[in-house]
Amino acid sequence: MTTSTDVVVVGAGPTGLLLAGDLAASGISVRVLERRPEQTNNLTRAFAVHARTLEVLDARALADDLVTRGARVGELRLLRRLEIRLGGLPSRYPFLLVTPQYEVERLLEQRALEHGAQILRGVEMTGLRQDGEGVDVLASNGSLHARFAVGTDGVRSHARRALGLPFPGRAAARSLMLADVRLAQQPADALTVGADGEAFGFVVPFGDGWYRVIAWRRDHQPPDDVPVGLEEVREAFAQALGTDYGMHDARWLSRFSSDERQVPQYRVGRVFLAGDAAHVHSPAGGQGMNTGLQDAANLGWKLAAELQGWARPGLLDSYHDERHPVGAEVLRLSGGLLRVALSRRGRLAVVSTLAGAALRVPPVARRAALTVSGIGTSYPRPRGGHPLVGHRAGDAELADGRRLAEVLRSGGFVLLAPRQVDIVDDRRLRVVTPLDRGLPTQLVRPDGYVAWAADRATPAQVRDAVAEWYPPVTVRRATAPPVRR
Repeated sequence: MTTSTDVVVVGAGPTGLLLAGDLAASGISVRVLERRPEQTNNLTRAFAVHARTLEVLDARALADDLVTRGARVGELRLLRRLEIRLGGLPSRYPFLLVTPQYEVERLLEQRALEHGAQILRGVEMTGLRQDGEGVDVLASNGSLHARFAVGTDGVRSHARRALGLPFPGRAAARSLMLADVRLAQQPADALTVGADGEAFGFVVPFGDGWYRVIAWRRDHQPPDDVPVGLEEVREAFAQALGTDYGMHDARWLSRFSSDERQVPQYRVGRVFLAGDAAHVHSPAGGQGMNTGLQDAANLGWKLAAELQGWARPGLLDSYHDERHPVGAEVLRLSGGLLRVALSRRGRLAVVSTLAGAALRVPPVARRAALTVSGIGTSYPRPRGGHPLVGHRAGDAELADGRRLAEVLRSGGFVLLAPRQVDIVDDRRLRVVTPLDRGLPTQLVRPDGYVAWAADRATPAQVRDAVAEWYPPVTVRRATAPPVRR
């Protein structure tokens, strides 16, 4: 039996749920296929929600709820000598939020369902076919016909394999041990990490009395299918940090290898890849889930614009053009951090001493905080464009008492106009006045990035910019590049 929808999303992790919610909120029909019959809360690996991701969630009215359920970390202290201070970030969220991934998923799923997305659990994708008109997604319960499909189904993505895309890369670390345990002594910090050149240890709380532990030893790296014992975890962890905090009562133990991989193309015809289906990183820096959520925020409004007939030419291709370089940079960042953490004792001492000294230099410290938090992520600026173009828009206070993030909750563009303009405010374009009349005029995209800006904009410049990004709605057939075989 075949049913139809605008978009099929394969995978109900954080990336797929945010994307589904954005599409459904825009009036796009969307179905999410998830092979797991129900959520399994204790299998999460992600615990870090960075400042830029909190801003993305704030633009969906979800951040404040999530913040109440996690622990704020204002300083990242790594390997005893490295410290990245987040308190000075130019954000409403100048911290790292430590909270389990399933809390993020809970909020995103609730939002997606409220807006009308359908989540089909216990349904596995088995293949797909596409042409210039649409995509047929084959599943264990039948098939779905859609205008577009998005694979957000993780590192072993069925969608990526169905496209025949390679996933080049390598294992960054082997035989990392995972455990959920109780601790007799509570660590001083919400996020604790250490290494001594021969072992590595990491611990973070779930918030309910259980802790997630990651441990590794250089001299003991059996294959991933070898069972893990609590004593093995305890010894490696204690070697790295000097204590095991009275680790006991493990409810779950596992072993895995950490890969660094990235697909070469995020779009093939009418099928897109996002999150771990497109890129997978080491856990160092807590970037994985955050990068996937920002993939979804970038793609969702572009798909909606194409399906509703108002997308500018090439808009869908800009998803790969903007997000692939970000994924590559995250691979370099997380891979570099992991290699430092797993360095041999002599090199570890030298590198951590040098890096610690560098992080005491204010410009270096600021850049590190912007990079790790995602606040510094930007997209290419066209030649001659204003310096703000391609950068995240600051959460400006508005003359009517709101913030820019609150207006972005409408899901459309926002024209931040210090002076009166003759642009009609409608559902997909909000016109607002900043409290600070000295700000440049800015056209802010639905994902919170500046599409166009000018310091002293003329009425004609404003009209032209708006017309370029948000032309009058016309009914036209969505186009797709040739499908690679």
